[in-house]
Amino acid sequence: MGGCIISKNILEGKGKLKWCVREESVNNLDNGWRFFSDIDTEEFLSDAKNMCIYNYDSIVEIEPAVLSIYELPIGTDLTLIEENGTKFFVETETGERV
Repeated sequence: MGGCIISKNILEGKGKLKWCVREESVNNLDNGWRFFSDIDTEEFLSDAKNMCIYNYDSIVEIEPAVLSIYELPIGTDLTLIEENGTKFFVETETGERV
């Protein structure tokens, strides 16, 4: 499924996966997905050391809900919502459910 970039806050269990953005990939190993946690700040994200390259399959193990968004196009910007034990994605800008 390729590599992507993920916040260390997610990998270290400090924060939950909250935002998913798909950018143009930089090479054929990168699928373009970027994953950010609910506790990431601009200051935290501005330091590249706080992000990791990670295999998408491994991110699915952390948060199975991302399996359903893998094929969405470049430019996708989603927020993961959890309500009453159910998880779903909405478009970050519009709030429309995906």
